[in-house]
Amino acid sequence: MNTMIDEIKERIIERLPEKVKLAKVEFEGPEIVIYTKNPEIIKDNGSLIRDLAKDIRKRIIIRSDKSVLTEPQETITKIEEIVPVEAEITDISFDEVTNEVIIESKKPGLVIGKYGTTSREIVKQTGWAPKILRTPPVASETVQRIRLTMKRNSKERKEFLQELGKKIHREARFDNDWVRLTSLGGFREVGRSCLFLQTPNSKVILDCGVNVAGIDEKTAFPYLNVPEFNLNTLDAVIVTHAHLDHTGFVPYLYHYGYEGPTYCTTPTRDMMTLLQQDHLDISHREDKPLPFNIKDVKETIKRTITLDYGEVTDISPDIRLTLHNAGHIVGSAMAHLHIGDGKHNFVYTGDFKNEKSRLLEPSVTRFPRIESMVMESTYGGHEDVTPTRNTAEKELIKSIYGTLNNGGKVLIPVFAVGRAQEIMIVLEEYINHGILKDVPVYIDGMIWEATAIHTAHPEFLSNDLRDQIFHIGKNPFTSEVFRKVTSNEQRRKLIDSKEPCVILSTSGMLTGGNSVEYFKMLCEDEKNSIIFVGYQSEGSLGRRIQRGHKEAPLDDDGVTRLYHINLDVTTIDGFSGHSDRKQLMEYVRRLSPKPDKILVCHGDAYKALDLASSIYRSYKIETKTPMNLETTRLQ
Repeated sequence: MNTMIDEIKERIIERLPEKVKLAKVEFEGPEIVIYTKNPEIIKDNGSLIRDLAKDIRKRIIIRSDKSVLTEPQETITKIEEIVPVEAEITDISFDEVTNEVIIESKKPGLVIGKYGTTSREIVKQTGWAPKILRTPPVASETVQRIRLTMKRNSKERKEFLQELGKKIHREARFDNDWVRLTSLGGFREVGRSCLFLQTPNSKVILDCGVNVAGIDEKTAFPYLNVPEFNLNTLDAVIVTHAHLDHTGFVPYLYHYGYEGPTYCTTPTRDMMTLLQQDHLDISHREDKPLPFNIKDVKETIKRTITLDYGEVTDISPDIRLTLHNAGHIVGSAMAHLHIGDGKHNFVYTGDFKNEKSRLLEPSVTRFPRIESMVMESTYGGHEDVTPTRNTAEKELIKSIYGTLNNGGKVLIPVFAVGRAQEIMIVLEEYINHGILKDVPVYIDGMIWEATAIHTAHPEFLSNDLRDQIFHIGKNPFTSEVFRKVTSNEQRRKLIDSKEPCVILSTSGMLTGGNSVEYFKMLCEDEKNSIIFVGYQSEGSLGRRIQRGHKEAPLDDDGVTRLYHINLDVTTIDGFSGHSDRKQLMEYVRRLSPKPDKILVCHGDAYKALDLASSIYRSYKIETKTPMNLETTRLQ
């Protein structure tokens, strides 16, 4: 038996008052679950568990023993009596494996109650521990499917968490006298981000992405064939955010036998599931099969452990993980690893935005401690200075205003996650204030589903947006300005109508998807316009249009047709989810405390080198720009 687990159990039993009728103590992943026959005593004595958790430095959860649970039907009746009608409960179900009642509600705050009083009352009267989930104001198939998967696989998940609990709380066999990091992808390039961190006791992967533009396996996937990498000895996968260049290869790990956890925020789990499924669909349509399938995406869901910002979690015998807001897309995080009881502290920024946007707060700059850091350099070149968000908004509105006044239609090709929602908030505000004409804004492609996921997690959005949603009761994403487009018939109708409108559609670079179909229908009329708000990669149709090409040979029902480009073409920088050169340098300036060493990744070679040398010159911090497959000793 694991002596460390036994010791922790003994300390818990010693500290609990005698009146607590203890049934059992179990380790479920990073958490300790105390099952008791009178949970109300502990629930009413909040400081008891807080002090205990502080003392043993573990996360503690209280659940009732099966013997004291009220019958489900009676429980539903009691919950309906306890919770105010205004909470708008949409579903109540029971997880008999964990002894939790799952309550889905449009206003979960009212189910929790002030200082948790309502949820505590549910425990007192029914024994069931409430698990409270938000019903998204915009229905999301992805969120629904994930919740269903979790419910159906509850028994399997509990067994997985119990096994994981033993692994995390095993004795550390060796002294923590070194930390090393191997770059398996995304260094001196953008795409397939993958970092492999090793200590004498642990092995962890940070991000595991694909390069969607890669031409073969050697350029598209991370270097997982390095001799020191072994799936059977991997302790954890940490995902910073949902974009495919950071998560697209995670299901591959499960396909080839990884059985451990993936850690990320809840919005990241939901969004990466959507993007991974879409990636599989596209590869299937284009007959370019991926080395994993939809079962592996489901396996990823079942083994994902979600964390809130600031929540400290043991992920191995010698590593504690904390996620902090990165400001890049919803749920994006910087990963802080506290290694060997604080002997070394490491931060991986993932992709980040060091500027407040309408959608998100800026990235976190203060950490308890940092000795080494890996940071991105997508726009790290000295020439990469973009306009402020404010300037970009004004340019966007001016351009749309001109087209609408001419009776034209505006096409904005966007990426489904982040950029689309940012533009939606701007349009909603300017239309509601009467600055733009009250025209319909059509939302096509995956944008609607990605937006629905945003509405399921308002607590991860900017303070202003949260205030608007919670206190003013106005959610910009549910505005009547937006119209969902789902069929070719609808697309044809909105193009044929003489009414001006704005269309947001994927893909953002016109590399496929409905944005190309809209472009073909709109491009020959000079009254219309196309506005690029995101990066257009070399070789994409978007880049050719940006460069001023006047003709484009495109497929028209199986026949190649030459389309004349007469519509107005505008590019607006400043809506990026990445920090530009100025913001990257400002980020290091504001970092507290300063790390001893910074490794630069996620940027073209010259941008990464340029940023690294500038950081060294300005702040005298040791910098390095490793190549893929290079190993760096951090401690």
